[in-house]
Amino acid sequence: MRLTNAKSVKQGIRAVAARAGVSTASVSRALNNPDAVSPSLRARIEQAIDALGYIPHAPARILSSRRSRTLGAIVPTIDNTMFARGIASLQQYLSSVGYMLFLTTSGYDLDVELQQARNLISRGVDGLVLRGDCHHDGLRKLLADNAVPFINVGIYQPDRPYPCVGTDNEAAAHRAAAHVIELGHRRIGIVSALQRNNDRASARVAGFRRALAENGIELPPQWHVEVPYTLDDAREAARHLLNLKDRPTAVVCGNDVIAYGVLLEAERDGFSVPRDLSVVGFDDLDWSRHLRPSLTTIHVPTGETWQRAGEYLVRSLAGEQTIMHREIDFSLVVRESTAPPPKPLK
Repeated sequence: MRLTNAKSVKQGIRAVAARAGVSTASVSRALNNPDAVSPSLRARIEQAIDALGYIPHAPARILSSRRSRTLGAIVPTIDNTMFARGIASLQQYLSSVGYMLFLTTSGYDLDVELQQARNLISRGVDGLVLRGDCHHDGLRKLLADNAVPFINVGIYQPDRPYPCVGTDNEAAAHRAAAHVIELGHRRIGIVSALQRNNDRASARVAGFRRALAENGIELPPQWHVEVPYTLDDAREAARHLLNLKDRPTAVVCGNDVIAYGVLLEAERDGFSVPRDLSVVGFDDLDWSRHLRPSLTTIHVPTGETWQRAGEYLVRSLAGEQTIMHREIDFSLVVRESTAPPPKPLK
């Protein structure tokens, strides 16, 4: 039975209470603040709700708790597998604690992100999950004026006054470049994502460059190519590097999809990876371990990162203390796509 008006909502709660053998107050607490009741009591009430087919009336719950139990997430795109994986983990966690997720995309456009935030707030979301810390000034003001809690996901910036959860992208990229340097490479190219409105891409480029500079390795301008997040663009970047008369022996990439494009184009042009060219990715997508050669990359626990973002907002909304800046560890996964540089012809 679907109960929607005020009278039927009360009748529905009474029916659930009778079925579960608890008070109507316990049912109301379980619906409006699940953490306020024990897991065993919550399970009994949920079983009664399922048996009766009762659907709690959202507007009534909002009026009683002053919370919609919904969160919004704004991501640049859903074409990126990392975002899809992260959103799935976030939604799974939120569902487990009685929250719903609204998802929108911005296309890496700060004005669009601001408008999407206005739309979500107008629909009563309790908090927002944002990607990175590159936002329109109007968005920061909007969140402050409306007292909307938020968290920046995918970055770790403990020196900033905003909550965040993620990997230190600069340090992780530094480790990726250091790996090929340790193998003996001195001719290292970079294929990165576009840095405009993307602080994660910029941090990774900074990490790559720092590793090179620390080891006295120069980066010719033509050895650094920025591309959109597509295989076609990554392949075009690889063609540019591989067709240079003076070409690199290793390429570090801003993410795994870009690395896939480099691997595919190297194979098409007759280069053997890693004999002729070493390639490093960033993210450790599922396909990276199945490719031949399998991809050396930086592993980032995406699921954990997005779940922690959800936990931060849910706990903050409940008035609980939580960690404002949480760092998620990364690791270098060495596979088949990297090796020492080819020996020069005599």
